[in-house]
Amino acid sequence: MPCSPVHQDLSSGDSSVQLVIDERKRKRMLSNRESARRSRMKKQQKLEDLVKEVAAIKSQNSKAEVQINVVTQHFEKVDAENATLRAQISELTERLRSTNSLLRIFQEVCGVSMDIPEMPETLTKPWQLPCSVSTAADTFRD
Repeated sequence: MPCSPVHQDLSSGDSSVQLVIDERKRKRMLSNRESARRSRMKKQQKLEDLVKEVAAIKSQNSKAEVQINVVTQHFEKVDAENATLRAQISELTERLRSTNSLLRIFQEVCGVSMDIPEMPETLTKPWQLPCSVSTAADTFRD
């Protein structure tokens, strides 16, 4: 039985509907591919940015490490100088005590009046230096 014109219209209508559906599928596939490509590109860009950030942070860490080493060496040098100065203060304080003791004995034996200043506390307790170091020096000179 031949196809009636109504059936032919439906068949051609079905095929045009199918073409529209196929076209939509093709456009959706292309759109999805493009979206996936953009997503991959964003991911790649983010990865490159993170790699650059890691390199920058490593560089900063290296610079900080160098600065820490320089400051540590300076600290150790100053600490060694302070230890030397503390030893010198101890030695000089002891010498001054001995000299003052001899002067007091000389004063008693000879009967000569002398002004023997008391030792400043800054010499016996150097960690308690006053805010003005010149005051301590002036006290010692008087």
